[in-house]
Amino acid sequence: MWQRRLNWAAVALVAIFGLMWVGVVLYADPGSSLPMRIVQVVFGLVLLGWAAHKAFSMIRTYDEEGWNR
Repeated sequence: MWQRRLNWAAVALVAIFGLMWVGVVLYADPGSSLPMRIVQVVFGLVLLGWAAHKAFSMIRTYDEEGWNR
């Protein structure tokens, strides 16, 4: 039970970090070059995508007792 809650907490933290990463890159770092900003935004979107994929897979996956993993 604790592992399931910790998994959800980790997914939420990665999603929040990805969103904050994109926000910092777009708004708080105007001095970086355009290609570097694009790479960093893509990195933030990859983190958000991973978190969404992991959340959907955790919702779909059940063990024999019916609990989410």
